Amino acid sequence: MTKVLIAEDELMIADMAEEVLVENGYEVCGIARTVGEAIDIGRRHHPDLALIDLRLAYGGFGTDVANELTALGRIGVLYASGNVAQVKQRATTGEACLAKPFRSQDLLRGLEIVNEIVTSGRASPPFPPGFSLLPSPLPVAQDADLG
Repeated sequence: MTKVLIAEDELMIADMAEEVLVENGYEVCGIARTVGEAIDIGRRHHPDLALIDLRLAYGGFGTDVANELTALGRIGVLYASGNVAQVKQRATTGEACLAKPFRSQDLLRGLEIVNEIVTSGRASPPFPPGFSLLPSPLPVAQDADLG
């Protein structure tokens, strides 16, 4: 079972994401509102994937969570943010970003793509609305058909 960490300070969004993920066969190893909580959960549970909001409680940035967790080992990161441009400016780690608000099926597809990147180095379409790949130090192959 794929283990997912959720770092999201808006509890309604975090609860919705957890419910959707659990209903679709994922194990949610924890929900964090702050950078410190997310790093602690990540260190204890070693998730396969992380759904991370850019702005967390108390002024923290999700990019700090991603940097810490990827330093511990391979983890797939999907940022979820209302400001995709800011994610693209700040993120030095992570595979993709999904714009808020998003639909449940778009969240699931986004995590599938991130998992695919982590396991195979490929990102196969279709990409959900509001989804974008982030620049990566490793090449990510994209299939030509985006449809």
